[in-house]
Amino acid sequence: MTDQLLPVPAMDQEDPFPVAPIVVVGVKVRDFGEVKTARTIDTTIEVGDYVLLELENVLTYGRVFSPPRSQPFSPPMRVMRSIIRKATEADEAAIAHHKKLSSEGKAFCQERALALGLQMKLVEVYGPLHRRSTLTFCYTAESRVDFRQLVKDLARRFNSRIEMRQISNRDEARRLSGVDTCGLVLCCASFLTDFKPVTLKLSRREAVQSGDSHRIGVCGRLKCCLIFEGDDGSPSPSSGPRLIQPTRS
Repeated sequence: MTDQLLPVPAMDQEDPFPVAPIVVVGVKVRDFGEVKTARTIDTTIEVGDYVLLELENVLTYGRVFSPPRSQPFSPPMRVMRSIIRKATEADEAAIAHHKKLSSEGKAFCQERALALGLQMKLVEVYGPLHRRSTLTFCYTAESRVDFRQLVKDLARRFNSRIEMRQISNRDEARRLSGVDTCGLVLCCASFLTDFKPVTLKLSRREAVQSGDSHRIGVCGRLKCCLIFEGDDGSPSPSSGPRLIQPTRS
């Protein structure tokens, strides 16, 4: 019996992982920080519109800074906020009240913290959009802060439950945004969705401590982009597919 080669089935030329387009817009949450990409199904949204979205299990608002555009979406993809709906007239009235309340809360909190001699930096004040149950005051501090009297003053002034939330320097940079020495918007403010520990070998830590300041971010910590570098400073290899294949002309 002679060996007979079986015909090789033709390869399917279609992409095994089809890319479905989605519609996204650029939104600045609570008119604060960097413009974020948010998913939407409403193509009538325009620049300047207010929209509602959920953030940290709280219904809040954002303002549209870039018009709807279609882009490919292929899982797995980083977590993307979804717009609930365009703001109605009632929503816009609630947004105006929220902005006024946040502004008054920030001014009063800074005044009282200074009077009480508290060593803290207030970053943001916000609360639920359609109810006045809790006002959250985000702050940074180098050491423990006794804000018991401050909370009493705030609760008496705004007749609300007060939550004092201490955030890290990295979270402050993520909320405020900015441009680093590379000329690009901070990684934490533009595309990172969570903070991973940034660690270096002992020799590289000593280099940082001895004045290797270009590895220190605006937050005063090691830059988040170092997690994408190898020990020799070159880009770390990725197990995923390369998005761009270089060619020689």
